[in-house]
Amino acid sequence: MNTDLSMQVMAMNSAQVQNSTQIAVFKKNHELQSQLLVDMLQSAMPPAPAGQGLQVNKQA
Repeated sequence: MNTDLSMQVMAMNSAQVQNSTQIAVFKKNHELQSQLLVDMLQSAMPPAPAGQGLQVNKQA
């Protein structure tokens, strides 16, 4: 009886550790993807102002 109970407790603890690990990995993955998205959006070039680039200045 004691071994059955101890085995159940050990299995529950193992499942809890595995679940906690999966959640931590998921959170870290989400954090890294969010940071990558922020970095990509910050490094993107803004569009040219209105009217710029419509004509080529050959005198320059």
